[in-house]
Amino acid sequence: MKAATLTIGVDAQGGWPLPWLGEVLDRARTMSRAHALLVHGPAGAGQFECALLMAQYFLCEDTAAAPCGRCASCHLARSRSHPDLMVLVPDALRTRLGWWQDGESGVPKSDAKPSREIRVPQVRQAIAWAQNSSGRGRGKVLVLHPADALNATAANALLKTLEEPPGSLRWVLTCVDPEALLPTVRSRCQRLRLDLPSAQVARAWLAAHDVADTAAVLALAGGSPIEALALAEEGLDATWRGELPRRVAAGDASPLLGRPIPRVVDLLAKLAHDVIAAAVGAEPRYYPSGSMPVAADIAAWSAWVQTLRRVARHEEHPWNAALLIEALVTQAASLWAQPAVAKAQAAPLR
Repeated sequence: MKAATLTIGVDAQGGWPLPWLGEVLDRARTMSRAHALLVHGPAGAGQFECALLMAQYFLCEDTAAAPCGRCASCHLARSRSHPDLMVLVPDALRTRLGWWQDGESGVPKSDAKPSREIRVPQVRQAIAWAQNSSGRGRGKVLVLHPADALNATAANALLKTLEEPPGSLRWVLTCVDPEALLPTVRSRCQRLRLDLPSAQVARAWLAAHDVADTAAVLALAGGSPIEALALAEEGLDATWRGELPRRVAAGDASPLLGRPIPRVVDLLAKLAHDVIAAAVGAEPRYYPSGSMPVAADIAAWSAWVQTLRRVARHEEHPWNAALLIEALVTQAASLWAQPAVAKAQAAPLR
């Protein structure tokens, strides 16, 4: 399987980082006068990659074919060393994305846990950078991902620059839900919606990355090919997907042990969604049909979902991960409505 690599836009051969971004770029061209774009849409649609593509488009020196992927500006953008491009992301997300621009080592400066917020010092640094002249004469672009990571003080600090950007500065912000942003931030941006690609496009992209059982992995990812690729790289294939409900019903947490708490919570929340859907006669969305209990106490499962949400809100708590996962699976097993299934033994998963 090909490893997922983060690219910043069109390359010299005309290759796109995500093939479904082409239509979004066409719509962005009609917004060429907007000084601030807000790229929004479902999680996993590729908002960050889209924002980087917009940046390459704005900075490209071949105005007839932007983004051309061949000019010096496109090369600098792709190598993360363009003097007129700044990317603001929380430190925790920067580490996860491996997003370290030219001159940054990626080594934490202290033992402090990386912040999940975009903080005031980052915003002030960006504002100071925005005041300087463009290095290559095509303007400057400031990418902010995700905008809802701004704490209230940081958001208020950037409002003046967002409303009246100096020189030819452009902003590209991203989020899942624009309504989650401060109205003062939201109102200063022109919205650009990014949807998940069709299943056909997503499966073709996954197949190009050597993912087997693309339909199964894509279902587990909720239709997001980016998330599906990450799941496949973690070994969550069709077999794993088909086995997990039965293993949870038996109170067996081993398929989830050793995985990050946010991933475990997400997988269990999807399982709860499908149990509740099956209980009201709907088709499961994430896991195979037939793997859910015939009947379920919807109120009890809904209460368990609230437990998962509380864990998600405190994912940075120094949990004993193994004990927490065991507890969550034990709780789910107690809710399962088919004792025969709960006693079933499953072959070990890798």
